[in-house]
Amino acid sequence: MKEIYKSKRILVIGCPGSGKTTLSKKLKKKLKLPLIHLDKFYHKPNWVEPEKKEWKKIVERLAKKPTWIMDGNYADSFDIRFSRADTVIYLDYTSIKCFYRVIKRVIFNYGLQKSDMAEGCKESLDLSFLKFVLLFNYNNRDQIYERIKILDKSKKILIFKKDKEVMGFLFQLGNNSVP
Repeated sequence: MKEIYKSKRILVIGCPGSGKTTLSKKLKKKLKLPLIHLDKFYHKPNWVEPEKKEWKKIVERLAKKPTWIMDGNYADSFDIRFSRADTVIYLDYTSIKCFYRVIKRVIFNYGLQKSDMAEGCKESLDLSFLKFVLLFNYNNRDQIYERIKILDKSKKILIFKKDKEVMGFLFQLGNNSVP
């Protein structure tokens, strides 16, 4: 895992509730790279979404930065971000686990604004979002694996399916010193 210290641009993707933000924050602390939460840039106050052209420009600008850890899916911008990332981490957790975590997050943070969200975007119960979470793997998993499979071989690809694997990865990072 020492090679992760050489990474300059790390992309963290996965179903909502898989732990992208939590992992990204821990990586930021260990690797001292700037953290970009795509949700914070995508959503405008009160959950307003940008126009597609505007969003593409935002992602291009963010991806051009020399170093980053970037968390978020937004599959329509995978091409931009995958081409710039030198490391891709895919949290491929079960739909049920992610759904449970999202429900738990809503219960504990209802009405609060998360640090990784835009101003005015408060945690709430959104049935269409819950449906999106439940169907995420069914609708997206194959496409994500196809995109990962065709990535340049020089890119580091890490796929985690369980918390234990992520914890082991973070433990190894903690036991390695920066070269």
